[in-house]
Amino acid sequence: MRDRNFKLAAIQAEPVFFNRRASTEKACRLIKEAGAMGADIAGFSETWLPGYPFFIWGASADPSLLWKASAEYLANAVQIPGPETDQLCEAAKKAGIDVAIGVVELDEFTKGTAYCTLLFIGKEGKILGKHRKLKPTHRERTVWGEGDATGLSVHERPYGRISGLNCWEHNMVLPGYVLMSQGTHIHIAAWPGSEGKAPPAPSPMWERQLLLSRAFASQSAAYVILVGGLLNPQNIPAPYDELAVKYRGDSFIIDPRGEIIAGPAKGETILIAEGSMEQVLAAKSAFDVAGHYSRPDVFQLCVNRKPYRRVRETSEQDQPASERESES
Repeated sequence: MRDRNFKLAAIQAEPVFFNRRASTEKACRLIKEAGAMGADIAGFSETWLPGYPFFIWGASADPSLLWKASAEYLANAVQIPGPETDQLCEAAKKAGIDVAIGVVELDEFTKGTAYCTLLFIGKEGKILGKHRKLKPTHRERTVWGEGDATGLSVHERPYGRISGLNCWEHNMVLPGYVLMSQGTHIHIAAWPGSEGKAPPAPSPMWERQLLLSRAFASQSAAYVILVGGLLNPQNIPAPYDELAVKYRGDSFIIDPRGEIIAGPAKGETILIAEGSMEQVLAAKSAFDVAGHYSRPDVFQLCVNRKPYRRVRETSEQDQPASERESES
């Protein structure tokens, strides 16, 4: 394995906002293109399918327009598994490539909640797993529910172990440590790519996404595919176009030392870089944060992997005998 080289791809492209079907079709075309370029794994940006909820940052907008946008957004959420993921799986299989794609996932029970989900698909055409964003950021909480740790895992592939997180999960530290403890080799850092309408700050948002992604690469001794989202307000359908700001992408590929080896990507493009397991192992031999460079006698992390269960049904058979007798 140490001699194995692999190709990494960051797919920087604009989805068809508020259009689940058209976005899925475009994703399949991009997967085919990345496969033709020889990539072993390709990453998409945060909630690429069918788009990041840019409208939540329109604080001065008409509230009725924000509610309308939220309803349209939920109506275009994706079921996992479902028709759209079936198409993505078929595209990955035909292209012979692994895919990590940000998806607006519909809650399978209530059908009234969406999650910021990173979906992993293998080149065999099967879903490898999914990870729901643990804590949506600021106004994202108006459109996304909270995830759990059931999908906070690496996936073993022929060329190495892959993992992924969404946006500011890289700022939370602990989710990343869980993945590092599982020995990730290649990590997808999915970002919205936004400069947004936040208050003035020392540096724009895209610089922060690069800073956190480079830090993750160095700490994990793994390659990071940083994928930023694109948004051109001219391509947003009315009446939601008045809520849109430009998201410029700025995708990068980063090596296990935290050094940039490709990027920044500009416009719609597929960024490609070659990696090697030798580089990963060399970096980990110097720094394995959850292995030889850890102090488990001083620090330990506890992870609750139980899925959320808001309703639990019981029957008479589930009750202790003493309770059944007291009720009779």
